[in-house]
Amino acid sequence: MEPIQYDHILVRYGELSTKGKNRKDFIKKLTDNIRASLSAYDKLTYERTFDRLYIHLHGTEPEEICAILKEIFGLSSFSLCLKIRSDLDAMVETGYQVAMERGQGTFKVETRRHDKKFPLVSDQINRAVATKILKESEMKVDVHHPDLRIGIEVREEFTYVMADTIKGAGGYPVGMGGKALLMLSGGIDSPVAGYLTMKRGVEIECIHYASPPYTSSSAQKKVLDLAGIISKYQGSIKVHIIPFTDLQLAIYKHCDESYAITIMRRMMYRIAERAAQKYKCLAIVNGESIGQVASQTLESMQTINHVIDMPVIRPVVTYDKLEIIDVARRINTYETSILPFEDCCTIFTPKNPVTKPHPEKAEKMEAGWDFEALIDECLEKMETVVVTPATPQEDDLF
Repeated sequence: MEPIQYDHILVRYGELSTKGKNRKDFIKKLTDNIRASLSAYDKLTYERTFDRLYIHLHGTEPEEICAILKEIFGLSSFSLCLKIRSDLDAMVETGYQVAMERGQGTFKVETRRHDKKFPLVSDQINRAVATKILKESEMKVDVHHPDLRIGIEVREEFTYVMADTIKGAGGYPVGMGGKALLMLSGGIDSPVAGYLTMKRGVEIECIHYASPPYTSSSAQKKVLDLAGIISKYQGSIKVHIIPFTDLQLAIYKHCDESYAITIMRRMMYRIAERAAQKYKCLAIVNGESIGQVASQTLESMQTINHVIDMPVIRPVVTYDKLEIIDVARRINTYETSILPFEDCCTIFTPKNPVTKPHPEKAEKMEAGWDFEALIDECLEKMETVVVTPATPQEDDLF
């Protein structure tokens, strides 16, 4: 039997259906994001209903569309389907064709009768379709754990018959939750934090601290590549690159070595807050996880946070390293993150960093030199790169 030429994809909203009065806004944003992600496919047309979005393929290969849909946040699940007339004979024949494409194993027929005027109830439709499959194949019914679920949605003018359910990315449509600034390093944690932030509907821009010549152009390219990988979840990402060398060297010149990491992070937070305000970001995001390194104890977080008023979101704060790595592998950032190019947080690591720093002591060390002028210089020399999944990254910006 030749493969079925599915003509539609049915998209389910899932979690968005719980959003009350804001539901329409969430669904509109999801539809806009889907259209933007599929803009290269100009044959597609869309029909939106209260609880579904129908994508008419018009001959477009569904495999390519499905691969893109899997990466769109806010989308609960979707199914390949056939649009037929609302007639029992057509439902039975089409359901049989869907089953025969699989040809073996167990199945279940699940009908939703949106058109309550249709003369048969859902169970009667289920039985009619299942009867033909049982009579004309070796497939068996399993209502609890079937190998194949044949879905039938009966509407007034048309009926949709579909095969199985493909899981979507879930979460909320990117952009519904405002915008945040991700502190993106070349490590494993921060790209995962960015991914999890976008999953909750928050658009991100990134800030990266580069310390040439101590950090190489390869390290910077690695960061841009990471941004490119996660940019598929929102289309493109702006990466603001901060030349951090002079400020970092000044920290090691004027501050106790044990406090160097703490004060370096305080400077990064100050810079990030100003950049976030400039680009209308409502929060700062990073990949900190409690106790993972010296600067990520609760005492360190409190001392570092002390210098800004903006909220800091830490999506992986309770994850252990293996949990973070699992997500990184799933979103394809892990192999890039482990490339051996050091960032500014690793090249100047002190031997004995303080794990329980005091804000008063950090403030006393900072009072002895003019760090504000160096922060201003960092922001003045900031470079911005827009990356997309297909953007080739430059080797060097400085």
